[in-house]
Amino acid sequence: MSDSPIVVWGAGAMGGTLAAYWVRAGKNVLLVDNNPAHVAAINQHGLRISGPIEEFVVNAKAVLPEQLFSTNAQGEAIPEKYPRIFLCTKAQHTEVACRTLAPHLAPQGEVISVQNGLNELIIADIIGESRCIGCFINFGADILEPGHIHYAGRGAVVVGELNGTLTHRLADILQLMQVFEPNALQTDRIFSYLWGKLGYGALLFGTALTNESIVDVLAHADYRAVLIAIGKEVCAVADAACIPLEGFNGFHPPAFRSDAPMAESHASMDAMVAFNQRSAKTHSGIWRDLAIHKRKTEVDQQLGVIVRQAEQLGIATPLLQAVIAGIHQIEQGAPLTWANLDQVAALHSKLTRSDV
Repeated sequence: MSDSPIVVWGAGAMGGTLAAYWVRAGKNVLLVDNNPAHVAAINQHGLRISGPIEEFVVNAKAVLPEQLFSTNAQGEAIPEKYPRIFLCTKAQHTEVACRTLAPHLAPQGEVISVQNGLNELIIADIIGESRCIGCFINFGADILEPGHIHYAGRGAVVVGELNGTLTHRLADILQLMQVFEPNALQTDRIFSYLWGKLGYGALLFGTALTNESIVDVLAHADYRAVLIAIGKEVCAVADAACIPLEGFNGFHPPAFRSDAPMAESHASMDAMVAFNQRSAKTHSGIWRDLAIHKRKTEVDQQLGVIVRQAEQLGIATPLLQAVIAGIHQIEQGAPLTWANLDQVAALHSKLTRSDV
């Protein structure tokens, strides 16, 4: 293990930030990314981290996936093998990325999913549950240009085995994560954290329907009721699936249960506002995908997963479905505006009146 590099597969905002801290700490790290411009910039100029927390540049090695092969005496391409690969791609790229990296994973190696969503289930299906480790992250970072990442705000980091055991390799991975985030934790219930992130993420998708900041939307009195109701739909599905949710960074799951007092719900919303006010990352990565990169988001891999689970359990999720539809419309060219969230709020009002 000590002679082999830590492979970070996906050198974007999440993976690049982690890698930069590990390289600076003297770890042997290999970045793998499918963006030739990003790979070239890292190799030529180093990997730059900027932002309010720290600013530094590290000399890092980056390659394209097709460069991870050596040639044997017969001239055949042989995949190079690595014992530890951190998968840091967008959720929608999980299956393709995992199948691409699988030949490069050592027989006793593991993949750590540093992603949003429940991608560990996809990874485990491809390489086996025992070779996959879950990772929940909530720090703020954006890739600004090839070779340059803006690390905007600290957040929770938690790692866990999918079967809930606390293993020696998990403790080793925790130590590695603590190089980046000293308050990182290990857990025996990683899916509780991942589902908690889905609850918080549903609110972020709501904010991304607009062109406004996370703080401005979460704090807006006119949209509190619909945002809380969106959070409650996620929690209702998790409850029905018998998955206790873990809170973090202001998101308090009990505040979004069906019987939670509104005062408790507002208190959690206020806490999330306070957390995001401390970050230089004003908008979510979802918003950046829509407004800056003009590309598809992870909405189907996050909210879509919840809706499909809800259908199996016989639970209605009209607001989540409305948010998904709104995000899809923006992906197809519709403008980012308050009107998108107004449509979801109007649906919530209609449903509330019909329940009376």
